[in-house]
Amino acid sequence: MSRYTGPTWKKSRRLGISLSGTGKELARRPYAPGQHGQNNRNKLSEYGTQLREKQKLRLMYGLNERQFRNTFLRAGKIRQGKHGENFMALLESRLDSVVYRLGWAVTRAQARQLVNHGHILVDGHRVDIPSYEVKPGQEISLRQRSKDLQIVKDALEANVGRPPFVEFDENTMTGKLIRLPQRDELEPEIDESLVVEFYNQIL
Repeated sequence: MSRYTGPTWKKSRRLGISLSGTGKELARRPYAPGQHGQNNRNKLSEYGTQLREKQKLRLMYGLNERQFRNTFLRAGKIRQGKHGENFMALLESRLDSVVYRLGWAVTRAQARQLVNHGHILVDGHRVDIPSYEVKPGQEISLRQRSKDLQIVKDALEANVGRPPFVEFDENTMTGKLIRLPQRDELEPEIDESLVVEFYNQIL
């Protein structure tokens, strides 16, 4: 299954969560799309609830199903911590997620585009793979000519704060993932235990 490239606003309204992180999708119409969106009161089954939570998390990070499942399986091989929390920590250590957290992009999709187009350096080397796993302490920077990109300037102006697990130097325009995030520093709208239950049933 390829990565979803359809209208994300409809998906956000269907799932009841801002997939972009901006909240704009739900500002005007915070209900499911379609003629009966406001009156849709169908009760989900246990499996449906788990699937819905999995889709929320997968679409939030912009992964296709294979990438998402493989990351989940890797998280299960980490001996310390809970499976779901390790899974979310791995998602946050992706290069596109770190770029987003540093404030160089207003959405994860925009951060993925910056990486794909070769604007990002890791320890001085260009990396154009969004799924690249950033290790704590590695230096993330922009290519010299990319520092003047208007989308980067706009994103930095719109940034209102960064999570405590990243570090950013405004003078040198460099950043770091200083440690893996803790669960209470990530999206509270996600119940990762439901994602674990979903995959435990099908894998």
